Amino acid sequence: MPDAPLLRVSALKTYYGDFQALYGVDIAVARGQIVAIIGANGAGKSTLLNAIAGLNAAPPSAITFDGADIGGEAPYSIVRRGLALVPEGRRLFASLTAEENLLIGAHVKRAGAWTLQKIYQIFPALSERRDTPSRSLSGGQQQMVAIGRALMSNPVLLLCDELSLGLAPIVVKEIYAHIRTIAANGVSAVIVEQDIQQALRVADYVYCMIEGRIALEGPAKSLSREAIAAAYFGV
Repeated sequence: MPDAPLLRVSALKTYYGDFQALYGVDIAVARGQIVAIIGANGAGKSTLLNAIAGLNAAPPSAITFDGADIGGEAPYSIVRRGLALVPEGRRLFASLTAEENLLIGAHVKRAGAWTLQKIYQIFPALSERRDTPSRSLSGGQQQMVAIGRALMSNPVLLLCDELSLGLAPIVVKEIYAHIRTIAANGVSAVIVEQDIQQALRVADYVYCMIEGRIALEGPAKSLSREAIAAAYFGV
């Protein structure tokens, strides 16, 4: 089915013990598309991303990736399928150098064009600091390493959780410019973001979540500020 989405989430419900975090969430991501998921803290954005990545339980048929049902699969299996997560807070190995962190992403041994050389072409600052322990990098450089590590697994789809968290606006702008470059190299992306304006600039399609539900969706260019504000705050 050439028109089938690369990723489809269907009626996804997620629980933490007795607490229900997601209430029948539906999203779709086409090949080559950048999708933004926006919403306030506690809206369920990261929970959704973690379920797609295999970190939260999900029924098999609730998540379909590249034609296969993957809900509930182990994270390492999902990475091997070509889906990689850039986690909130970067989660680098602090004692390892920038390059050593990048090489961890290659352990999955998926075939593809993403190599150290290509990562350094997109992020030249990392080439200059390849031997620097990741704890000594700036916040922006750490985020570049986290993105590069995910790309080293040669994904078809990149899941990015709160890329702008803790970064200065000028650094956020630079990071998002790289996301467009990555997409131009054939990698689709789902971006969880609280910065609405940044999400609207980079995304082709937007979902707004509130209290574990999709409150609004549509092409980024067609959504009004008023509609987004109403969905974001539930008014």
